[in-house]
Parts: sequence; C-alpha cells; structure tokens
Amino acid sequence: MTPERLSGLDSSFLYMETPTMHMHVAMAAVFDPSTVPGGYSFRLIRQMIAERIPLAPVFQRRLVEVPMRLGHPVWVDDPEFDIDNHLRRAALPSPGGMRELGDFAADVISRQLRRDRPLWEMWLVEGLEDGKIALITKMHHSTIDGVSGAELLGVLFDLVPVPPPAETVPERQFDSRIPSRVELVSQALMTSVVRPVDIGRMVWRTGQAIAGVRKVRQTASGKAALPLSAPRTSINAAVYARRRTAFAAASLADAKALKNKMGTTVNDVVLAMCTGALRTYLLAGDELPDIPLVSVVPVSVTPDVAELKGSNKVSSMFVQLPCQLDDPIERLMAIHEGTKGAKEEHHALGATTLQNWAEHATPNLFAAAARLYTGMKLANRHRPVANLVISNVPGPDFPLYMGGSQMMGMFPLGPVMDGMGLNVTIMSYMGVLYWGLASDARAVPRLWDIAAAIPHALTELMDAAGLESEPFDVPIHLGPGMPPTANWIRTAGSSSDASEPATA
Repeated sequence: MTPERLSGLDSSFLYMETPTMHMHVAMAAVFDPSTVPGGYSFRLIRQMIAERIPLAPVFQRRLVEVPMRLGHPVWVDDPEFDIDNHLRRAALPSPGGMRELGDFAADVISRQLRRDRPLWEMWLVEGLEDGKIALITKMHHSTIDGVSGAELLGVLFDLVPVPPPAETVPERQFDSRIPSRVELVSQALMTSVVRPVDIGRMVWRTGQAIAGVRKVRQTASGKAALPLSAPRTSINAAVYARRRTAFAAASLADAKALKNKMGTTVNDVVLAMCTGALRTYLLAGDELPDIPLVSVVPVSVTPDVAELKGSNKVSSMFVQLPCQLDDPIERLMAIHEGTKGAKEEHHALGATTLQNWAEHATPNLFAAAARLYTGMKLANRHRPVANLVISNVPGPDFPLYMGGSQMMGMFPLGPVMDGMGLNVTIMSYMGVLYWGLASDARAVPRLWDIAAAIPHALTELMDAAGLESEPFDVPIHLGPGMPPTANWIRTAGSSSDASEPATA
C-alpha cells in the first residue's frame, strides 16, 4: 500500500494511550469444532487465517512515526510481517468454563500492543469444556471502530462450514519501502501550512454549531447529559494496567418486544438494562447516588462522513442513566427522552466536528497531556467526565464459521478510560445480545455482579411492562442443573493478573 497518513481521530487513540490506559478493542468468540469437516486442526486454522490476511490491508500495515511528532503517523506495509508474531495458541486450565476463558481474555487485554509491528493479536484457545474452542482478538482502536471491526468478520469468517473456492483476487501491491525521515517531515510541514486557515474555519463553524446546540437545549423535549455532571462512584477512578472481564447474555427478541410495547428503541432498552444492573451493583455497595449516572455512548457517523479518510468514523453522545429511580419503566422512558435530546444535540453539533478538531490536534501536546493526566492520577481529583462507556453494535443474525467451526457466541470488549473504570460493549448475534464487560481490576472488583444483574434487569423490565419472555437459550453448554441464563451468570465472571498467558 502507498504510505497513508492516519486521520486525526485515529491518531488520537495513539496519543491517549499510556502504560495504564490501553486503547485497543477485543473480542472473545466461542466456537463448536464438531462442525469441522474432517475434524479441528490448529494448523488448518492458521493456514486459513494466513491466506485471508492479504484480503484486509489492516493486518499487514504498521506505524511509522513522524520525527519529533511534527505530524500524525503514517501507515506502511510491514516488510517484516510474520503471522507468528500475531497468531498464538493457548489452552485453558480445567474445567475450561467461561470463567477461565474470561480470566484469559482479561490477561490478554491487560497489556499494550507493540508499536513496531501491525497492531493486532489473535489467540486460538483450546481446552474449553465440551471440546469447544475460542478466538480472542485484540486490535488497536486506531485501526478500527465498532462498525469497521464488525466488517472484518466477513474476512475471517464464512457463512457455511465448507465455503466454495474463493474467487481469484488480484494480488495486492505490497510496498516494502519505508518513507525517509526527510519525506515524513516535509509532508508534515506541508500539512501545517494550511492549518491556521482550517482552524479559523473550524472555530467559526463550531461556534455556529454550539449556538445550534443551545437552541436545541431550549426547545427539545429531552435533554442530553452534560460532561462533568456525573456523580462520583467507586467505578470512577484513575486506572491501572490490570483489567477484569465478565460476560453476560440476554434475549434480543425480548428487548425488541419491550421496545415495540413502549415505543422506544432497542438501544434505549439496552441502556435501561445497564441502568438496572448498575443500580443493583451500587445499592449492594451502599453508594447509589441521588442523581443520574452519565454514560458516553459512541455513535457511528460513517454515512455522514463517508468522504473522510480514516478507520474511525465515530462521535459520542452523553446520556443520563437514572439509577436513582425505583420504577424500571420510569427509568426506560427517562432514558428514551434523554437519548432523543442527545441525538438532536448531536445532529446540531454536526457529525464532522470531532473529526475536524482531532485532525489538527498537536501530537506532542496531546501525548504529553495524556501522560501527565494518567501519571498524576488527575482523574481522582475532579468530577468524572462520565461514569462509564456503553457501546451497542449490531451483529449478524445468521451463523458464522471459522475454518468450519460454528460460532456459538461472541463477547466484545472495549477500552477502559481514566476516570471511567468500566466499559460495557454489546453485540447481537443469532437472536442473542452478548455483553462484554471490561473494567479496571481495582475500580470494579465485583464486575461479575454487574454481569449477573444484566439479564435480571431485562426480566424486571418485561414484568413491569406486562410482557411474557420468549423461550431463550444461550447456545453454549453452561453446566448441568441450572436454567440457561442463571447458569451463564454463575460461570461468566472473571478477573486476571497482568502476567503473560501460558501458551500451549
């Protein structure tokens, strides 16, 4: 590929990263290898992945920094690419349940990706109970957002156990030349020439957008939450390197039935489920605030900024989570009104505002500020910007296969931010909402309790709305003698030390 400069937003995820705040996204997916024609083989899986990597340039490109950080880094083809630096094999200890898989996933996401090679890792994990296998993927946020990450599934996974022979794809031109320091500096200086003019335009446009937001706040029926209006809880602390993970699952059909009955959206229901689970968690810790929590909710703006370069095309809304309200339906409707207001304000601000300002961020200043903020634990000294991040990404409603193994479920895991020690990411697949919870291990020691409360929060909403739940089963063995959801809860919580996983 021709060297390509990162967009400002993509670069910001690099500048924000510190030894304790890791800016990668991950996924833990469980597969049933009994569907593999001829039987499962790590060698065949490795061969399949190696053959498909060239179909997505993201897997073979690495960063080159501009000297003195005079500009954003550039992507180049890695002339020393070696799949064995990225694809690894591991085995879980007995009994190989979801708790053990969560321990392993937490361990993997507790360490930064190396910057001297393409920014991704995959771990093929064996030893799960009932002969299942798992794939843990980790990619830096500078390379993908939620939508583009979901699209990568189409490269690695198939729609049938034995796919037809692939059509001949023109061989991608691989450019092994690394730009010289002079080239990198020259390009950065040329870009900086027009920066004052662009910044002047952005200031004018942003001023107009802010005026539009103020007008919306005066007339909208619902109100978006404001940054720095969140109450402080134990979740909100400066983060350390060690992570904790937990998994949960809930019925997508029930969520849709509830949104149809109440006139909301599925995303509103998801936020209400999270609100109910957090209420249970905070009540148990005797720290329920008397004002709403605030969540950052990433929003894809891909259709609105299709012409912009870069892997990340996202913005964010701030949404109130009224944990202080007793009635679950009242909480749902308050969230519905709040998200309406947040969407109106987001529309008034404009889809490109965040991208445009990020484009002209000064790399050295941005990176130095991030290091200072995390190094001095400043997140402990001011009111939280928000309490947590909640991201909901639609996934496929048809089965996927990896090397013939059918995917049984997948749990996305997002980055944990300073001052927001909890990230909740949801992806739907085959009628199930799969929840991946990642947290700072110190800030949220009872992460498993939040995961346990998520399906119960949906049951509470359904009962309050007078709806009957449809039959629901998680298609993974959860152990004998327990209802599917309850058994899932008992086996899904996890924690981990940040030590190196033992490879097989």
